[in-house]
Formats: sequence, C-alpha cells, structure tokens
Amino acid sequence: MTKMIRSPAFWRSFPIFRDFDDTAIAALAGISSYRRWRPDTVIFQRGDEGNYMAGVIVGRIKLSLTTPQGRELVLQQIEAGELFGEMALLDDRPRSAEATAQVATEGFVIAKQPFIDLVTLTPEAAPAIIRYLCSRLRGTTEQLETIALYDLNSRVARFFLGILRQIHGNELPVSANLRLSLTQSDLAEILGASRPKINRAVLAIEGLGAIRRINGIIECNIDRLQRIAEPSKL
Repeated sequence: MTKMIRSPAFWRSFPIFRDFDDTAIAALAGISSYRRWRPDTVIFQRGDEGNYMAGVIVGRIKLSLTTPQGRELVLQQIEAGELFGEMALLDDRPRSAEATAQVATEGFVIAKQPFIDLVTLTPEAAPAIIRYLCSRLRGTTEQLETIALYDLNSRVARFFLGILRQIHGNELPVSANLRLSLTQSDLAEILGASRPKINRAVLAIEGLGAIRRINGIIECNIDRLQRIAEPSKL
C-alpha cells in the first residue's frame, strides 16, 4: 500500500491534486503518511484542531454531527478516492464535524504545515484547490436541495446519479453498473428517511425499470433514473 501512495496516478485520482505537476506530486508522496483505522474509530471530533487532512484508499469514513441528546445527522460518506478534513486545514478553523471509520479503512494523512508550504511553492495548486472547494460547495447545495425539495423516490434516484457522476463525469452513459458498499441504513442516514421507507423507494425505482439488482451489482438505466430524479419532466 505504501508503494501505491508513491504513484503519480494514485495522487491524480484525487480531484484536488489532478493538475499538480510531477514535482508537486512527488512532494505530496513525501509528506504523506499511511494510516489504518479500525471500524468505529473516531478519527477526529467537532471542535478539534484541523492540523491535517486525510484521504481514503480502501474503506469508508462517516462525517456527522451529534447533539448532546445523541441524535445524529450524517453529512457525508467518504469513500475510496476522496479526501476529508481538508476544510479545517485550509481555513485554519476547528473541525466542523466528527469523522468515524465505518468499516476497516486504509488511507493517508498529510500534516497542515508541509501541505501549506507545498501549496505556496506550487503555482497551479491554488486554482486546483479553488475548483475543488467550489465543487464541494455545489455538492452540498445539491444535497440540501435533494432532501428539502424532492420526494423519497427522487432523492434515491438523485443519489444514484450523483455517485455515477463521480465515476463517469457529467456525460453519463446510457447504462452503468454500481457496486455500493452502503447499506439501506446508511442511505437512510444520508437521505433523511427511515430504513423501511428507503427500502420501499428502492423497490419502487426497481419496479419502474430504473435499476436492477443482481448479485450485489446495481444495473442503472440512466434515462429512467433521470426521469424519476426530476418528476416534473415526466
């Protein structure tokens, strides 16, 4: 695994680093450290100092907020190929959420000061980081819109389409396959619904021919998913 994180292709698989030159990529590998987190490990808590960011190689990290009464709001599930903890590192403020390993997870961490030094010496870094942060903001806006304005069938369809766009970009194929590591309970937390309601929504979408589940694979009909995601267009 440590050999992998020295590969330029590995680093460029993370959108924030995609436009870094070979020298900057080599520097990233030099300032990163491999990490392994057991299931249910709390990596950091809300209010902690943001002195590093991390990326997932294998596994899944949950970002969430918890009230003193124990109620939890899941903000995001961080999968392989995604970063977490970068916001507090970049804006020099405390952590805004809690990060927990949901399954056995492997990744890397990059300390704050070495990364800031690298960015300062890399002209193409600042535009790449700005584009990345804008995409994160757009994603958050879309997530809030989905939960607030769409029925549950549409929310599930929009979630599937969002994952597919992460894989294929905005130009989606006619059909595509997904293998999700998320359970229906995980989807319920993300989409703000109960697990039984999520189950009914998935069955409804399947009944409309938008998806087909076979041996852990979700076969997606993109056109039908888009029609469910935007019911006004039906």
